[in-house]
Amino acid sequence: MREKRSPQRKRKGFQRLQRNNAMHCLLSLSIAFLLLVAGCGGSSPPSPPPQKAKSPLVEKKEEEPVKVAEKKEPEKKEEAEYAYNPAGKPDPFKPFIQLTPGKELSRTVPLTPLQKYEISQLKLVAIITSPEGNIALVEDATGKGYFLKKGTGIGRNDGRVKKILKDRVIVEEVYEDIFGQKKTHEISLFLHRVEEGGES
Repeated sequence: MREKRSPQRKRKGFQRLQRNNAMHCLLSLSIAFLLLVAGCGGSSPPSPPPQKAKSPLVEKKEEEPVKVAEKKEPEKKEEAEYAYNPAGKPDPFKPFIQLTPGKELSRTVPLTPLQKYEISQLKLVAIITSPEGNIALVEDATGKGYFLKKGTGIGRNDGRVKKILKDRVIVEEVYEDIFGQKKTHEISLFLHRVEEGGES
């Protein structure tokens, strides 16, 4: 029959085993360290890598910026002032396309109050017949009255009074079509008659 080991004996045997393993590890590490030291030991420290010789091009490039900077400082020349000569050049402030050259000339003359209204905004209220020529009276939206004779300028589109008849005023407007041809357009203002009891 086998004898039963006591727990103390087991513990002692385990501790011995651990000591033996630790000693083996320590021994193998010290041998490896000695081998490393022996292999690396007797040589001199490595020399630094040799410096590359600079090529002449690199040396010139390093010197050039210094020379350029030195040259620029002493040589300061005054530049001639630029003068614009408009001869033979188009006016930059003039529009490229002139749609109605006739209107530009007429705009130099100040507009009359009648030329500030559209013809449809005016109302014909009276016509006075006389041997020298008929005279018409028109009112604006505020009730202010204006007299018209043959040739009077009226409307925003350079209209002129062509005829003053007994019951109407014919206004002629000149305009340019899309092809640049001048055409005339007639607009009639009819007299608003006052009937008994109020306006019609």
